[in-house]
Amino acid sequence: MADVDAARRELEEALGTTEVLSDPLALTLYARDAAMVEGGCALVAFPHTVEDVFACMQVAARHALPVVPRGSGTGLAGGATPIGDALVVVTSKMDRILEVRPEDRLAWVEPGVLNLDLANAVAPLGFTYAPDPSSQQTCSIGGNVNTNAGGPHCLAYGVTSSHVLAVDVVLPDGTVERFGSEAPEAPGYDLRGILIGSEGTLGIVVGACVRLTPEPPAVRTMLLDFSAVKDCAATVSSIIAGGVVPAAVEMMDHGIIVAAESFAHAGYPTDAAAVLLVEVDGLPEAVEAQSRAVENAARDHGVRTIRVAADDAERALLWKGRKSAFGAVAQIAPHYHLHDCVVPRSKLVDVLAGVYEIAGRHDIIVTNVFHAGDGNLHPLLSFDRRIPGTLERVLSASEQIVRLCVNNGGSLSGEHGIGLEKRDFMPLMFSEVDLGAQACVRAAFDPEGRMNPHKVLPAGARCGDFAMARGTDAAQAAQSIPEGSWI
Repeated sequence: MADVDAARRELEEALGTTEVLSDPLALTLYARDAAMVEGGCALVAFPHTVEDVFACMQVAARHALPVVPRGSGTGLAGGATPIGDALVVVTSKMDRILEVRPEDRLAWVEPGVLNLDLANAVAPLGFTYAPDPSSQQTCSIGGNVNTNAGGPHCLAYGVTSSHVLAVDVVLPDGTVERFGSEAPEAPGYDLRGILIGSEGTLGIVVGACVRLTPEPPAVRTMLLDFSAVKDCAATVSSIIAGGVVPAAVEMMDHGIIVAAESFAHAGYPTDAAAVLLVEVDGLPEAVEAQSRAVENAARDHGVRTIRVAADDAERALLWKGRKSAFGAVAQIAPHYHLHDCVVPRSKLVDVLAGVYEIAGRHDIIVTNVFHAGDGNLHPLLSFDRRIPGTLERVLSASEQIVRLCVNNGGSLSGEHGIGLEKRDFMPLMFSEVDLGAQACVRAAFDPEGRMNPHKVLPAGARCGDFAMARGTDAAQAAQSIPEGSWI
């Protein structure tokens, strides 16, 4: 049994009394991220330096406390939801941009730097940080690294792993290691690649060397609207099949169009069944050619109107509507649940039809807003959890949507990570041998299993106890949620 009081006193001595929280309100606030699952924690610490993080690890080790890294808490899979007597280490106060070297197209940042703050800081130099999650105003680089975050413009530019050259990590034993290098390729195994997307299960990220991307000389943003969802989805495949890879291709259906327009007033056509927000960039001649190809593909599938942003202000307004969608959905119902499964573009039409059918069968409102260019779905199930029986229907529908995506050649996550909410679906994609290999990698970094326990790998990953993925119902599956958490 951990001596929480002793741990608190040691942390206060190392970090200062204001940087350690243990009151009931704080523990409640930090008992969850933006997902539905709520857990519990014993202490919350706010380090300012690498030395502070080292102290947190040392105290946690002495008192056998699990450690849960946390950035801004915007994760949607429960990856930063603590379980039991955990120490939550919040890196939001490690928020310095340490170095910017435009001549080398890189920058060193601390994990608490916000995604949009980094992009704004390098914009006057003619650069940007390409990964741009919808939560980029509030999500941190450390959190992005932990989940291998994506965003609309990752279709052409790639997800976080393509833009992080090196990471500095405090390991569970307190040692500080650098994985990767400023050079294009570090010698030896790609341990940087293992750390990115590991969801805090291997250590705490305390620094990152990020790649800076030059701003394109020309950009064109187009809004295409359709009278049928299937025509909108089919246009996506036609654009890519025609040899054009836009910077971004985002799709929104009628329900989310109405909600986003009411919130952002971007001029979205609220009578449309679906819209595509397409952006192409590059040299002016290439932008012209790609725009024509996009418009031709849209016309082949019955596009109603094509709106081209006239200037940067209109472009920003169109993107405001898209990036405000998750917040705007609160107009539909007070709660929502989603997964971010990925399916082949060729399956978009069939899978979307299946999503609508599943939601209708469960009497759940569903809206779709997602990264259509790479098939990264985000079906939003809107509901009021105060109504008895509603949550059970939502979880059942959610499980069936995940299975639908995987059965159509998809994967469990494109950018949100696995966390707690998708953990027990892992055997749908990975064999016992696969999961055992992943568990061995995890044990190599964290032999005592104290880093973000109960996340990513299902219980019994070494022995094949995979009830949820073998067809048990949602009620049985709920029993596998770790003790001390609730949905």
